[in-house]
Amino acid sequence: MIKSQVLTGKRGKAGGIAFVDDPRSAQQEARRLLGMEISGFPVEHLLVESKIRIDKELYLAVTLDGGQRCPLILASLEGGMDIEEVPEAQIVKYPVDVTLGLRPFMAREICRRLGLQGETAKAFSDLLFKLYRLFQEMDAELVEITPLVISGDGLLAADAKVTIDEDALFRHKSLPRVEERTDLEKKAHDLGLAYVELGGDIAVMANGAGMAMATLDMLHHYGGKPANFLDAGGGAGVEQTARALELLLATGPKVIMINIFGGITRCDDVAKAFATVKEAKDLTIPVVFRLVGTNEAAGLEILRGIGIQAYRTMQETAQKAVELSRQSSA
Repeated sequence: MIKSQVLTGKRGKAGGIAFVDDPRSAQQEARRLLGMEISGFPVEHLLVESKIRIDKELYLAVTLDGGQRCPLILASLEGGMDIEEVPEAQIVKYPVDVTLGLRPFMAREICRRLGLQGETAKAFSDLLFKLYRLFQEMDAELVEITPLVISGDGLLAADAKVTIDEDALFRHKSLPRVEERTDLEKKAHDLGLAYVELGGDIAVMANGAGMAMATLDMLHHYGGKPANFLDAGGGAGVEQTARALELLLATGPKVIMINIFGGITRCDDVAKAFATVKEAKDLTIPVVFRLVGTNEAAGLEILRGIGIQAYRTMQETAQKAVELSRQSSA
C-alpha cells in the first residue's frame, strides 16, 4: 500500500491511497500520488507499508468533550473512513471522570457494549489504556485509530491520528512542528487574521468569530456556499480591513459578503477601507454589505458615495449574496 501523507482525512476517497503488486506499478502510483493535491494540500510525502488482511474494521478514539469537560472515549464496530456517517446508536460514548481516570471496569463495560469477547476484548482493553495514557501525557485534543482492524494477526492499528493542544506545545518541545495552514491561511495568520478556506464561491468577512460563524450558517441556510471563514477582529482599523479585503479577492470569489456589527470596529473605518480597495483594485465583483453600529451613518454615507447599498439585517444580506452567486453561475 502507498499512502499520501497529508493533513486531511478521506484520502482513500480522494484517490490518495494506492494498492500495488510489483515495483513497476509502485513507481507509477508513487509518481501519480506525488503530483496530487488533496483538500488543498499538495502530496509531498508517502508512506509505503504491507497490505494487511482485514476481517473487521473498528473505530476507537479518545477526545475532549467540551460540554461535559472531560475526556470522552468513542468506540464503534463500524470503523473506516466513514465514521461520521455511522448512526449515533452504533457508537459507544464513555465519558471519563478525570479524578478517577480510566479504570479496568470501564474498559470491560466498553467491550461489553461493543460485543467484544475473549482475546479480542483483552487486546482492545490493553490498547485503550495505552491510548488514554497517550492522550493524557501528550496534552492531546484527539487520539484516534481508524480503522482499528481485527485480522488473523490480531488487533492492529491500520491508521491513526493525533492532535495536540497548541497551548500545551511548550511542554512538548521534542514534538515536530507541522504546518497545517494553506498558503492563504498562513498569509492571513501573519496579518493577525483568523482565516480558514472552505472552498465555496461567496467570500465572507465579519468582525468577531461568532459573527463570522453566524454568517456562514446564514449563507448555508439560504443555499449558498461560503468560500472562507474570516474574522477581521474586534478592533480592525482601516489598514487591517483593507488587507483582509485583498485576501478575499485573492480567492477569486463570485460575491463578497461583508457583515459588520460596529462596536470597537467603527463602521466608517470599514467603509473607508473598502472604498480604498475598490478604487485601487478597480473592483467589479458584486459586494453585499451589512453595516450596523458605531459611526453607522458616516459609514453608510461613504458606501453610498461609491455606489454600494448596505442592508440592515444579516438575513437579507445573506439572501442577496446567494442570489448574486447564482446569477453569476447561470
